[in-house]
Amino acid sequence: MDHSFPLPPLSGLSSFSGNFTDHELRHLLKRTLFGFSAKDLNHFKGKTLQQTIDELLNPTAPLPSPPIKDYTPAATVLNPDTNILLGSTWVNDPNNDGSIASSRRASFKKWWMGILINQDRSIREKMTLFWHNHFATETTDIGNAQFIYKHHQLLRANALGNFKNLTKLVTLDPAMLVYLNGQLNSRTAPDENYGRELQELFCCGKSADSRFTEDDVKAASRVLTGWRNNANTISSYFDASRHDANSKTFSAFYNNTVIAGRTGITAGELELDDLLNMIFATEEVAKYICRRLYRWFVYYDIDASVETNIITPLANIFRAANYEIKPVLEVLLKSEHFFDQMSKACQIKSPVDFVVGLCREFDIVFQPESDYIVNYAFYNYLVGWVSNMQQNIGDPPDVSGWKAYYQAPQFYQIWINSDTLPKRNQFTDTMVVNGYSFSGKKIQIDGLEYVKKLSNPSDPNLLVNDLVGMVFRIDLSASSKAQIKKDILLSGQANDFYWTDAWNLSVSTPGNTANLTTVRNKIRDLIKYLMNLAEYQLA
Repeated sequence: MDHSFPLPPLSGLSSFSGNFTDHELRHLLKRTLFGFSAKDLNHFKGKTLQQTIDELLNPTAPLPSPPIKDYTPAATVLNPDTNILLGSTWVNDPNNDGSIASSRRASFKKWWMGILINQDRSIREKMTLFWHNHFATETTDIGNAQFIYKHHQLLRANALGNFKNLTKLVTLDPAMLVYLNGQLNSRTAPDENYGRELQELFCCGKSADSRFTEDDVKAASRVLTGWRNNANTISSYFDASRHDANSKTFSAFYNNTVIAGRTGITAGELELDDLLNMIFATEEVAKYICRRLYRWFVYYDIDASVETNIITPLANIFRAANYEIKPVLEVLLKSEHFFDQMSKACQIKSPVDFVVGLCREFDIVFQPESDYIVNYAFYNYLVGWVSNMQQNIGDPPDVSGWKAYYQAPQFYQIWINSDTLPKRNQFTDTMVVNGYSFSGKKIQIDGLEYVKKLSNPSDPNLLVNDLVGMVFRIDLSASSKAQIKKDILLSGQANDFYWTDAWNLSVSTPGNTANLTTVRNKIRDLIKYLMNLAEYQLA
């Protein structure tokens, strides 16, 4: 693929002054939600850009209820969680049996998929996954499912809050203390793992201007000594006897700062605050996070003009707001740059966006919340698909997150290869043709019901046009749509009434099963064909 195309847009951060039409609304919703339904679209129609941004950035829905026990331990389990009833949450139960932990980690992923499918009309879920990619951890390495859930809820609860505060909370989070060896970091055996990633991946990045040194890594690691975990209380704590109480000296990148060594029970948190104050005083933190947000919401190519016109002013806003996330997102998402024609349909959907977006855009019906066994089975099926497409939620490849957001020059193009593209097509084909069944229930695209909600499904031209508008972010040519109409809806015929008559008959005489089957199959084939086009991969 040609990595130089498309070029980044040249527009800047001035507020978008054009007409906020359905086209712009769909672009905004596509980037801030994981797919959107017709109900979502109708909800925001008629609102101004500012009203829409305000709603997206200020979620009112409560945080989701925790995952529940959907599993039955095997008879051979040494420490079964019989105290937790089926359908009740396990997140506050400190069971550390390996088999139970494995079942709970699976329960967590199913639950998370359900949250994505049923997300509220805000940017919260998109930002929760953003932070999961940024502060990347792996459930398989953490092991303890209670730690995993606590870490995840930390990300969601602070997804639109203060980045500096979130960084502190993540630093002391039990799951992160396990994942990057913080719980092993002591004055007699300092571990550099978290001290390195705090600077290299979480705060400062690896740009040419991020000039922290190996000695800075060692000094930061000494600051962070003494933190430990308690699996019984599902929390971390500070052990002063394991803390390096000597002063720590940093390089010129940090203005040769000296963090005074401290003793006693408050030493760990006081020194951590000093460390974060020092790191966040550099200009690189704001620039690095703004680049990460840009690649998540706009495009991967950050050239000199984007750095000057977008990243630098956004970073200034970020610092002026004391590292609050929402002011940065608001300016970016309502900018001329974000709505520039070159910013549209330039992302390749992530597997999560691809799978969750399909379910939401086509209004796939799941079971009532009370039927959690069946729903968790459906969610597990979808977790399997995104994992096979190389985005295993909860388990990114490593501490750097998914390569699509940092690996030059391919970036998003990494999502598409000879292994994953056929799987994407197989998933869409399955969901529109046969669906997935469990315990007598099924999830499947009901094409007939879906198109009934479009403007005028009896008109084959409008039907094709409306479907293209809903599932694509880039329009097809008039000749392409005419050919699709002729080949699929008209079965090669030249006259539109061939479809119109069949549709009208299906409405007036649904008992005519032969005609109804013909109509249903043509809609199925139309949706299947559109989802197999390259344009369906774009967001």
